[in-house]
Amino acid sequence: MRTAEIKRKTKETDIEVFVKLDGEGKVNVSTGIGFFDHMLTAFGVHSGIDLQVNCTGDLQVDGHHTVEDVGICLGMAFAKALGDKSGIARYGSAFIPMDEALAFCALDISGRPFLAFDADFHDERIGGYDTCLTEEFFRAFAFNSGITLHIKKEYGKNDHHIAEAIYKAVAHALKSAMSVSGSGVLSTKGVL
Repeated sequence: MRTAEIKRKTKETDIEVFVKLDGEGKVNVSTGIGFFDHMLTAFGVHSGIDLQVNCTGDLQVDGHHTVEDVGICLGMAFAKALGDKSGIARYGSAFIPMDEALAFCALDISGRPFLAFDADFHDERIGGYDTCLTEEFFRAFAFNSGITLHIKKEYGKNDHHIAEAIYKAVAHALKSAMSVSGSGVLSTKGVL
């Protein structure tokens, strides 16, 4: 069973993350940032993973440490749950519309972390969530999971829709890439 639990405590955040990759999209998230909780819930439901995230962070400073550190822990959990990556499809991509917004994600569960992020927002905040933290979250996730991750906003006007399309595009691309499609490692090197 592809599961992992990560606990990480710093002077800025106290986080517990649990993932079950072959889940049913059961999600329980609490970070103290309502819109971020909404995005993580969409991420879990649309990727089909069972996801639990509990984070207490220094929100009196701002949301940066909370969002970035959850990305770190979630990435670590994915890396641990994927193990040697044997049998996975490895690649995934998805275009996701959200009303007037359209986002694209392509990724490779390669063991080589990278983020290419091409998305801008119109406003600084969506509720209590700083829109610039979208890139920070996915950078932390990509580098701690060992995933090459490309994200692009094709177009959109409403920041809520843009962000949600991005999180859902990554979720659907991940769902494809982490699906079991064979028995060996999909690499000419024999390892990832």
